[in-house]
Amino acid sequence: MSTRDTRPGSTGGDETPGPLHGGPDDDYTPEQLAAMRREELDLLGARYDGVEILHVDPGPEPGSAMERRAVRQVGLTFTLAGVSAFLFLVVYVGSGWFLPEWSWTEEGTVWSALFTPMLGLFMGLSLVLVGAGLVLYTKKLLPHETAVQDKHDGSHFDRVTTGATLVGGYHNSGLPRRKLITRSLGFMGAGVGVMLLAPLGGLINNPSRGNTLGQTAWAEGVRLLRDDGSPVRPGDQEPGSLETVFPAVPGGNRMTDAPTMLIRLRPEQIESLRPREGSEDYGYGDYVAYSKICTHAGCPVSLYEQETSRILCPCHQSMFDVTQGAKPVFGPATRSLPQLPITVDDEGFFVARSDYPEAVGPTYWNRERI
Repeated sequence: MSTRDTRPGSTGGDETPGPLHGGPDDDYTPEQLAAMRREELDLLGARYDGVEILHVDPGPEPGSAMERRAVRQVGLTFTLAGVSAFLFLVVYVGSGWFLPEWSWTEEGTVWSALFTPMLGLFMGLSLVLVGAGLVLYTKKLLPHETAVQDKHDGSHFDRVTTGATLVGGYHNSGLPRRKLITRSLGFMGAGVGVMLLAPLGGLINNPSRGNTLGQTAWAEGVRLLRDDGSPVRPGDQEPGSLETVFPAVPGGNRMTDAPTMLIRLRPEQIESLRPREGSEDYGYGDYVAYSKICTHAGCPVSLYEQETSRILCPCHQSMFDVTQGAKPVFGPATRSLPQLPITVDDEGFFVARSDYPEAVGPTYWNRERI
């Protein structure tokens, strides 16, 4: 029969010489340890766990005026965070529905300029309020304890103690009885969660969804529009000039594969024009149209030197010769810029005759050099 004392708080036989024996894992079954409260486990572990409590601040007295004031402050902060998150959703989802269309229009320039700042304002404010609410809750409502503890040996007793500590922390937090905070947390969590997921809606509400990799929004009869939404007529540009145009479809000026360069050639350029085979009739008069997306890495090709008839990609310095069907003549690009077939409609505005006959953007691995 063992003579060691195994009551909570005892040394478990540690006063005897030789190796340490006994302890909670030997004295109690796992079921008994799991049924104990944290306070009982603390007593058992006082000798074996090496815990030294240096300072304990229990926090505000339950039901006191200080606690009620702190609960109101935290609840209000979390509620405002949820409101800011839902305002973000109102701006993000409501554009073009019950709020003005956020894309550039002559009537909606002010809203267009405010759209992105408002999204940033409401999202930033919501996240700041989430952080402020957590700080207020931690400082004003949670009990504070300073303790020093030896490293655990991974015993079952240590695992049970850790679980009891987490459960006890939840109960000590006061959340079960502070309904205002739990409700505001739920409201805030719903708002912030939907706010963070809302941008993924762009994958669903994508004007070009359903198209294959080799298709764009250009099609027969689609007008060429400037960024401000105005159509283009022959003669609007000076010889040697370049204009970036977009398809006249909803959201056309936001499609990444749609930007097109409409170039009016000079007389000497027309004389030296050598279009690629099969694209001899893609231009209209002294106008030609090429994709603005570089075939090397997808950067915007935006610099045009009319004296040399070369278009330059500023990212990796690929150059394309306009008079040779936008063939690459320098840099890492190995494929010509796709050419858009163009003509004019009955009203005299430029329209596309079809989509690009080849894929826009970086070349495929299995494509031959053109």
